[in-house]
Amino acid sequence: MSRLIVVSNRVPVPDKKGTAPAGGLAVALQSALEARGGLWLGWSGQSCPQDGVGPLRMLRDSNIDYALTDLTDRDVEEYYQGFANRVLWPICHYRLDLAEYGRREMAGYFRVNHFFASRLLPLIGEDDLIWIHDYHLIPLAAELRRQGVKNRIGFFLHIPWPAPDVFLAMPVNDEILTSLTAYDVLGFQTENDRENFADCLLRQGLGSRSDNTHFTVGARSFTARHYPIGIETEEFAKLAQRAAETSLHKRMLQSLDGKGLIIGVDRLDYSKGITQRIDAFENFLTRNPDSQRKVTLLQITPKSRSEVPEYEAMQRAVAEQAGRVNGALGTVDWVPIRYVNRSLRRPALAGLYRMAKLALVTPLRDGMNLVAKEFVAAQSEADPGVLLLSRFAGAAQELKDAVLVNPYDVEGTAEAVARSLAMPLEERRDRWKGMMKALRGNDVFSWCDTFLGDLSTGEQGAFENIV
Repeated sequence: MSRLIVVSNRVPVPDKKGTAPAGGLAVALQSALEARGGLWLGWSGQSCPQDGVGPLRMLRDSNIDYALTDLTDRDVEEYYQGFANRVLWPICHYRLDLAEYGRREMAGYFRVNHFFASRLLPLIGEDDLIWIHDYHLIPLAAELRRQGVKNRIGFFLHIPWPAPDVFLAMPVNDEILTSLTAYDVLGFQTENDRENFADCLLRQGLGSRSDNTHFTVGARSFTARHYPIGIETEEFAKLAQRAAETSLHKRMLQSLDGKGLIIGVDRLDYSKGITQRIDAFENFLTRNPDSQRKVTLLQITPKSRSEVPEYEAMQRAVAEQAGRVNGALGTVDWVPIRYVNRSLRRPALAGLYRMAKLALVTPLRDGMNLVAKEFVAAQSEADPGVLLLSRFAGAAQELKDAVLVNPYDVEGTAEAVARSLAMPLEERRDRWKGMMKALRGNDVFSWCDTFLGDLSTGEQGAFENIV
């Protein structure tokens, strides 16, 4: 079995006790690295003045080596805060209006990918498989090819790939597309994402298509498929069962005082549709006054990228919106919205999911959205809650028994909230069973195994067109 190298923008390094940060993706990748022996390389999260970057910091835990690199302050500004999160992120989430393209940031993005390649190059063995993750590192394989690397290299995009008319509006779109053809296997969350990529590639005349999943560019071919990412389904279900016995769970039930819990959990980001969700919840309460004082929305929204002005402004806007609804509809002994602006540990979240009657997972656009899957896994089979899910989340392609909504339709979403809260037990159980079947059939470990199985298969190609 070939050694595995994983490269991502950030690395979940185990703490001094050997405990890795919680999360399905980290668990699956660390499991694959353990099985094969492996290396995980990425940014340390630390920055320093120009030319102050030192050698890689190497850590070893069990069968895994972790390689961490600092970046310069300029790198972080141009590569991470700049092109990655102020150009690629908004464009991939269909927000051309928020994309702020600059040649300096674009140059920084490619420069840092070249830097990552030079750091990784001495660590690569002849038969190693290389798996690169997400939009920060799209050009990395092309940089490695230019430095002579012929290993099998795969790439997985965790966020959506937009339609051609959106993506091709971005300057340097040809460079980004050409960079992706340097991989042997490209992974997308959904078939729609894969088809959007194929349409971009073919419209620009950069390659030809053999069938649904195989493409040819010059003298070489590559595979592009959808690999919907899962969660560690059974483990999360057990975590939620255990959480129901904790003191936090009991305190929360006591504080609700018999009121039904509706939950939303999102990183603070304009793609998550949080303001539209609050509008829909307010609309539901206004149109259904009998439900006032009977339900409470708990919106958990950890801060995100607060160094980017758009996110700082959004943080203020969401807090003000929640405060306005509470001021207009709340009473002395009932607050319609509990707004928590920090992250909670996974056991606490699992317990909250389990006690909730309804989850509002309504992003305007999302690659997958694992909150939807975690909510389903956390439910009690005897009395499951209802998942209300945006049609524009990748998870909607698998969780077809969720109550699907258009998050831009505030009144339609409000009506769906009312239907969900009134849904009979038998229907709730039937929907939950259908969704759990999907989750068990594609958990995060099968996702990882399927991708690596495809990456392990095939011959090394010719890369003359890239260099």
